[in-house]
Amino acid sequence: MNQLKSDDFPAFYRGYIESVTNPVMDELMEQLTSFPLFVRDIPKDKETYRYTEDKWTVKEVLCHILDSERVMAYRALRFARNDMTALASFEQDEFVANGRHDERSLESIVKEFTALRQSNICLFETFNETELNRKGMASDRLISVQAFLYIIAGHLNHHRTVLATRYLKEDSSNNNQQEHVV
Repeated sequence: MNQLKSDDFPAFYRGYIESVTNPVMDELMEQLTSFPLFVRDIPKDKETYRYTEDKWTVKEVLCHILDSERVMAYRALRFARNDMTALASFEQDEFVANGRHDERSLESIVKEFTALRQSNICLFETFNETELNRKGMASDRLISVQAFLYIIAGHLNHHRTVLATRYLKEDSSNNNQQEHVV
């Protein structure tokens, strides 16, 4: 797999992409094992916790990761198959608001993540260099198929860090630090 170039993705995704420190397929595979363990360790009393009133719950964040991976994999598939139809953005807040995520068990979220990631890895392994280098328009921005793989891995890294530091942090006595988080 070639190294990503700056014109392979919109600057908006740079943080996600830079969080992928291993070869992207290795990172996707590692997450297949480590993320379910992380989710299963979430205490029951934190499943519907919000660190501030206007933020999503833990389960909503987890299901947002699933929804986003599905959307990004779909975009990658379309462009890999040389479908250059411009793809609309998706409204993540509407997805969360209408997903009934807090009704789900953590185990059902783990089961879905595992099936989704296994399926996506199988798909991504079929892409050759030509397909990985294809670009298309998504959310009014030019992006390569390969960039979507990094975005999927990096998006999970980002939200896992947010969950660990803002939602699941043991020391709740230091509320001043949390109040300044945007």
